[in-house]
Amino acid sequence: MAKSEVSQTAATAPAKRRWYHNLLDAYKITKRSFPQLPWWLLLATVAVVGSVATLNYFLGAHWILNLFFSLTFLFLTPTVILGWLVKKALYRQIDGHTGAVYGVISQIRSGWTVEKQPIAANRQQDLVWRMFGRPGVVLLAEGPKSRVRELVERERKQIQRVVSNVPVHTIYVGHDEGQVPLEKVEKTLRKLPKSLRRDEVPLVVNRLQALSNVKLQGGLPHSVDPAKARAKVSRRAFRGR
Repeated sequence: MAKSEVSQTAATAPAKRRWYHNLLDAYKITKRSFPQLPWWLLLATVAVVGSVATLNYFLGAHWILNLFFSLTFLFLTPTVILGWLVKKALYRQIDGHTGAVYGVISQIRSGWTVEKQPIAANRQQDLVWRMFGRPGVVLLAEGPKSRVRELVERERKQIQRVVSNVPVHTIYVGHDEGQVPLEKVEKTLRKLPKSLRRDEVPLVVNRLQALSNVKLQGGLPHSVDPAKARAKVSRRAFRGR
């Protein structure tokens, strides 16, 4: 009986992912946005490996050393190119979907605390997200600026009543005038000036969590499901399917 349960568990357990699975997924994701990717990888790899081999030849390097460097750059070049392009491809594929901003800021691992639920929304599915870091509090508005400005201003005033001495930055995400494109959100966040010490950030987070809990209980329109707002960013965009 026990052996049967063990065998069933082993059969249903997901297969262990290897590094090459992630590399293949990155290739599939990137190719959806950049159909010319195979040619780019091929030409770049040939150019880099050829340059390395030629340089080693003129420097008089031993053929074994030359072979080692050539094989290293043969695998390294496409990996670096994929790592650089895959984020751009992801941003292009989720751009325009409800919850796309969360798809970007949730990938930022260091220096920021990102709230998993939007702190404000309207019936047109415009969303306002909030994150905390050493620059202070950042509000990211998702939707037409003319329509979402009122939501942002209301949230900014409420935050400043709770933490009046903490800077509140606003980023309008979109393609209209005065908005930041989705793929430049992370770069814009890095440019914000640091105003808080590291030990002050958790204090700000804790003071504003109570405000978030109250709003989630009754502040969002019934037509907006915060969980679905995140789920609408297709999970397939983060896999090679």
